[in-house]
Amino acid sequence: MNNFTFISQSPQETYAFGKNLGQTLRPGDVVALSGELGAGKTCLAQGIARGLGIPEEYRITSPTFTIINEYPGRLILYHLDVYRLSGVRDLDEIGYEDCFNDKGVVVVEWAEKIRDALPKETLFILLTYIDENIRKIMLSDNRERINCKTLREVYS
Repeated sequence: MNNFTFISQSPQETYAFGKNLGQTLRPGDVVALSGELGAGKTCLAQGIARGLGIPEEYRITSPTFTIINEYPGRLILYHLDVYRLSGVRDLDEIGYEDCFNDKGVVVVEWAEKIRDALPKETLFILLTYIDENIRKIMLSDNRERINCKTLREVYS
């Protein structure tokens, strides 16, 4: 299991971390974001989107009410926010399985609600609120496709 922890000192650092991570992602990757409200999940997802080459003209917002947003870039970003779902059973109603393909990257906010439905190769990221600006970002990955070693080199 690859594990990596980064302390972000600001929303700008969280965004930049996400952008660097997005540049390393490949088709079929799934990134599961967890953390309390205000922990920085959407900020990180915005950075990932830019790292995937999604143009600035696309405003990356959390799809709390639409559940899934799709953005074109170097790879398609399927951005899911499952906060309003009660669990895995609700996934069938939204057509989520269409997002899990080799055309893009899936980023799921509130992923703990559907953990059992996520592929075993998912990159799990837990964001912990430390204070108004500081966040602890913990990555867990059980494969070599997400290179925590590269992130360590950038952020050490």
